Amino acid sequence: MEREINMNEVSDGRLYTANDLVKADCQGCAGCSACCKGMGSSITLDPLDVFRLCEAAGCGFEALLDTRVELNIVDGMILPNLKMSGPEERCTFLDENGRCSVHPYRPGICRLFPLGRIYEDGDFRYFLQVHECPKKKTKVKVKKWLDTPDLARYEQFVRDWHYYLKDLQKETEKDPARIKELSMDVLRRFYMLPYDRNRDFYEQFYERFRR
Repeated sequence: MEREINMNEVSDGRLYTANDLVKADCQGCAGCSACCKGMGSSITLDPLDVFRLCEAAGCGFEALLDTRVELNIVDGMILPNLKMSGPEERCTFLDENGRCSVHPYRPGICRLFPLGRIYEDGDFRYFLQVHECPKKKTKVKVKKWLDTPDLARYEQFVRDWHYYLKDLQKETEKDPARIKELSMDVLRRFYMLPYDRNRDFYEQFYERFRR
């Protein structure tokens, strides 16, 4: 999800790479689950997120849509996001102790927080959102904080996915009647068509991406 923001107002004024130190470590978020509540439809899921969540839940994408995930229009495309529920609008994966029940499989946005990404010239860098988390923080290397295996491959996937969706968004702006057609193709190709959990995700994704 893209946002129009003033970087001077929301960040510490710096941009980071995966090898930089940033003051983002919340020390395990002990006693706090503020970022898991009241997020509306903002936790948009990419195909890797859904691959992980399906593995965690032991089900397919359609089953996630029944209770855990919903569809909304994001930047001109219909895409899935984590569902919030109850009076506190809690993430449906939050357990009774206020902890993430799928932490090893959590989505990329959750791994990133309180960092964000800014996209420019076909690439992206990270920035620290200074008003989004009340916890006291210490410095940590960005790549350690992201806690993502094969980080170079993941970052390339993030770039490719973002700019692919941007291209599709331009198509929907030129012809709004195609939103449903293009969105359904994306949902079928990258989300609904099951991935083989015994194969590398990226290999399967790029087979679909190249088609």
